[in-house]
Amino acid sequence: MPNPRLTPEQRTMLYQPLFEKIKADLELASSGDPELLWALRRKIAKELIYLERSKPADRKKLKIQKFKEQNGLCTICGEALPTSGAELDRKEAIKGYTPDNTHLVHHDRHIKDQERKGYA
Repeated sequence: MPNPRLTPEQRTMLYQPLFEKIKADLELASSGDPELLWALRRKIAKELIYLERSKPADRKKLKIQKFKEQNGLCTICGEALPTSGAELDRKEAIKGYTPDNTHLVHHDRHIKDQERKGYA
């Protein structure tokens, strides 16, 4: 399933005002301090990524769980996975990195699968 995208109307009516408010709030919170503004932007960007992808430690635990569940085999090709470098693939990106929505695959197989689906 393709990832959802904002329509032009949603970008204009929802996103743009929200983004402008966030920028203004950051300026206000930083009180003109460029270093604080930079640090606040970085922290917010990182936390937003965690909302979508979860924290690295959580994904690492999920990789270990999936490796065990899959008996160390790639779900795309069925061959043995390396002990490091395998990737979690989400079945539906919007559902995040959860046990039910992921499987562990070889990096190169993942890239080819993404290309086949038209995502890469």
